This record gives sequence, C-alpha cells and structure tokens, in this order.
Amino acid sequence: MTRGPAHAGRLRAWERLVFAAVFVLMAGFLTAVTFAAMRSAQMTAQGRAVIGDSAGKPPTVGTGHGQPAKRGGSADVGRRRASSDAVMDSRLAAELRPVVARDRGHIAVGVIDVSTGAEALYDPRGSFHAAGIVKADILAALLLRTQRAGQGLTDQQAQLAVPMIEESSNRAATVLWRMVGAGPEIASANIRLGLSHTVAGPAGQWGLTSTTVADQLRLLTDLISLTSPLTAASRGYELGLMEEVTPSQQGGVSAAASPGTVFAVKDGWLPDRHLWVINSIGIVTHDGHRLLIAVLSNDQPSEAAGIAAASAAAIAAAGVITGAS
Repeated sequence: MTRGPAHAGRLRAWERLVFAAVFVLMAGFLTAVTFAAMRSAQMTAQGRAVIGDSAGKPPTVGTGHGQPAKRGGSADVGRRRASSDAVMDSRLAAELRPVVARDRGHIAVGVIDVSTGAEALYDPRGSFHAAGIVKADILAALLLRTQRAGQGLTDQQAQLAVPMIEESSNRAATVLWRMVGAGPEIASANIRLGLSHTVAGPAGQWGLTSTTVADQLRLLTDLISLTSPLTAASRGYELGLMEEVTPSQQGGVSAAASPGTVFAVKDGWLPDRHLWVINSIGIVTHDGHRLLIAVLSNDQPSEAAGIAAASAAAIAAAGVITGAS
C-alpha cells in the first residue's frame, strides 16, 4: 500500500519530536557529567590544600635565624603531622619562652619520644652551623663507607673515631673528614641518612657545615632504627662512643637525663663572629621515656651562657614530651 503525502508529513513531524527529545536528554546528561567532574576536581584541590599533595615537594619552613618556623597547612618537616604534634609544639614554645626571653641568641629545639612517637618542635628548619656535632655525621658517613666496602673500620680509623667522639678531637675529625672524602662524600652519605637540609662546610671547614634540628633528629633516629641504612653493628658502635663522651665535652642534652641513667650525646661549640654557636644532640632517658633531643643555637654571648640555654631548652623539651612540665 502506498503512503500519501499527508502521512509522510505526519511521520516527519513525529521524527522531529523524537530527535528533539533525545537531544534534550543528551544535553542534560552532558551537563550533569561536566558539573560532577568540576565538583570532583574542586574537592580534590581542597583536599590537597588540607593534607598536602603527596606528589609535590615538602614545603620549605624556617627563617634560618632561630625564630619559630611558620608552617603551611598540616604539613611539617616533610610529612603530615598529627594535630597532637601541633599541640606539643605549642606547649614547647610556651615552655621555652623564659629561655628565649633571657637568652640573647637564637635557638631551635626538637624532641621525639621513641616509645610513643610523639614529638615537639621549635624552629625545626632553622639553619645553624653544626660545630662539633658534625662529628657524629662524619662517623656515620665513615661507617656507611666501610659497610659498602664490606669491611670494618681499620685500626687507624678506630684510633681516630674514638677521640673524635669521646673527646671531641678536632684533629681526628679533620683527618677522618678527609679520609671519608670531605664534602662530596659527606653529602652522598647524608642523602642515604635522610639529612636533606645539611650542607657540608666549605673548603674542609667541617665545623661550618649547616644543619637543622629536623636533620639532627633524623640522624639520631638513624642511630636507633631497624630501618636505618646503618647496620646494627654500626649503630651500636657509634652509640657506644657517644655514651662515653668525657664530662668536659658535655653541655646541653645530658642535663635532661634522669639521674643514674645512661645517655648518648654529642655536643659542639665554636666562636662564630665573636659570638658562640652552642649545639647539643643526644638520646636520654627522662622519667622512664627514651627521648631523642636536639638543641641548636647561635649568637650566644658566651660559651657558658650558650651551654646554660641549651641545657634549659633540653630540660624543657623533655618535660613537655613526657608530661612532666
């Protein structure tokens, strides 16, 4: 049967209505998909602003002059920090106010409770000359080198390492610094140790190595952690020497150790432009807690004043992290 013109016209009109309806549905679907994608991107951006983009580089924090560091979001010292850590930071800053108020210099402090993982930081990224505490870094670099070679320390190296740590011998440090490979090899070792903000001193001046509290806490962690690049034997050897530091070379972190307990420390000081750099790092037991503590300071009016400030800062840090303050 042949369809007439009127029937064909009605068919075309029906087809146009179907096409229009399909077009409206597709447009609505595309609009919904576009909106959802935009909303998802917005929420992702907001999430990164809060927790930090794991694909990005950690923020650079710190003034380099011992003033409290400004932090962005909840990221700090290269990783997301718990809100409880931020509370501990505030408590540490409060406990340090009397020390900072009477101290003419600049100071940075950090403490970690080994058993709980709790930490408190005050200017963790401020940069300071390392002075004598770099000797702990020199020994760690030397131990990494001997590990790579599958050997132990030679008699000569051991005869230098002992006075370098226990008596803070500058002569021994200079020889071992050169033996390790000076700046380039120290820098390579620091990459393995995770010291991302420690820069070797220029032209063999190991005391002018720059470092931060965050890096020194990392070095102390390397001396006790099972995941350290240092073997158990290397860790035990260095800690053993740090436990035998002569009393005349102690001044700072050891003040936070509970009486009768064993502590491992390395301290350092040097006159810097007529003022003093006074630094102290170590592992102590305080009120039953095993603590890693680092205190860095500069622009101290005298050696005695700097040691007093470092000791007071270490005691304050220990009290905050153990709840004793």
